[in-house]
Amino acid sequence: MSKKRFPGAFWLLNSIEMGERLAYYNLRVVAPIYIMQADNPGGLHLTAADKGVIYMWWFIIQSLLPILTGGIADRLGYKKTLAFAITTMMLGYVMMAFLRDTALIGNYPAFFLSIMVLAFGTAFFKPGIQGSLANTLTKENSSMGWGLFYWVVNVGAFAGHFIPTVLLVAGGNSTDAWRNVFLASALFTGLNLVLLAVLKDVPSGASKTEPLGRVILRTLANIFDPRLLSFLAIMSGFWLMMYQLWDLQPNFIADWVDSSHLARNAQTILPEWASSRLIEHTARGPMIPQQVLLAVNSLCIILGVVLTSYLTRKMRTLSAMLIGMGSATAGILIAGWTMEATILVLGIVCFSIGEMTTGPKKNEYLSLIAPPGKKGLYLGYVNIPAGVGGLLGSKIAGYVYGHFGEKATLALRYIAENTPLGAGKNWDGSMTSLEKTLGLTRPEAMTALQELTGLDSTGATKLLWETYNPQYAVWLPFAAIGVASGVALYIFARMARRWSDMDA
Repeated sequence: MSKKRFPGAFWLLNSIEMGERLAYYNLRVVAPIYIMQADNPGGLHLTAADKGVIYMWWFIIQSLLPILTGGIADRLGYKKTLAFAITTMMLGYVMMAFLRDTALIGNYPAFFLSIMVLAFGTAFFKPGIQGSLANTLTKENSSMGWGLFYWVVNVGAFAGHFIPTVLLVAGGNSTDAWRNVFLASALFTGLNLVLLAVLKDVPSGASKTEPLGRVILRTLANIFDPRLLSFLAIMSGFWLMMYQLWDLQPNFIADWVDSSHLARNAQTILPEWASSRLIEHTARGPMIPQQVLLAVNSLCIILGVVLTSYLTRKMRTLSAMLIGMGSATAGILIAGWTMEATILVLGIVCFSIGEMTTGPKKNEYLSLIAPPGKKGLYLGYVNIPAGVGGLLGSKIAGYVYGHFGEKATLALRYIAENTPLGAGKNWDGSMTSLEKTLGLTRPEAMTALQELTGLDSTGATKLLWETYNPQYAVWLPFAAIGVASGVALYIFARMARRWSDMDA
């Protein structure tokens, strides 16, 4: 077989990855809305801070545990690891569907526990699938192989943006509609067990007799290479910024972005059966759901990542990643500084160009510098930037959005500061005390503001945007972190030229 061709196991592994990503993004693209969106009828209506805690632990388990599970996957075998991971993830989705509104446990603890089970399974899935894949590739086809893998990830992600849209719009965002979303993810995950049954295990090259305790100690010892730690720290800052498009932008779009003109145009173009399932009717009129707008990200990568991998195949991976960081940072700013859906989409396109340049190259870089027999170990490390960046970003986003970005909270603040209802309430200025001070909940805030000001929902939204400028407080800190990461990567790339084992 030519070194540039891919074996059958490569394509089967990519099919499993596509199914897992379809299930995962079926949840992930709407999870921010389910957790905290104040005006969603079937959501949990938790706070931005609550969401920050959930996402922080989601990242810790899902993306930091692979520091250990990568070495374990090499030792135990990839197929066994994948079977355990897929079964555990399926259990997590089923728990989300059926643990809500139970007498024994509250909704917040139930959802938190379900997410932790899902994250634990994903922590074993990631190094299992990536380690298997890395051992089917050679240096000659590595760039194209990881580009194709990233393409497959986004095919699953793209479909995952539309399935929950259909289920939720048709179901009126009710509790039952949300349950169907979680059950769909469980079904897609279960289908992977069928594919896994026909997969011939890919040898890892690692010892099968080494005690697991020694595997864990070796895993921790390898990570303390100062140069590797430096690279992972730089990428953690970048991924901190990157994840906000997927984890914070959904709430920002639902709160602030006006896509009514796009929705009206879509209604004239699409058949009625399609528009009735893809266009959401809100207090501000018909809107394109946030997950459909964000699907542009996956679509761009589907259309462009293979070409990007081809164009960058001869570039140093670090140089290509630096270009990608600049583009993604610009995209975050463009997408976040507007109420206009068309400009938002342009920002998402710019962000996507940066992502498809940086994302596959991150995997490729670590697989190229990994010593023999340690592909799974090093590709477990690849999740560290997502974990560290995600957990820190979640906490920052929980605070920043809860205090300066969420429309419902800012509506309560405006009522306290500028209306007769707030006069004489002796509000102490703390955003966490607003509901108690005013006697209003976040889901009631916009209705109360409209009654007090005589504005409709669109006018009240514009009033809050012009009064508090949430775009600056929310997105400037993340863009600054992206810029700092780019500068650090430039310095690292210059220094890596002196190290033969890191110059890739």
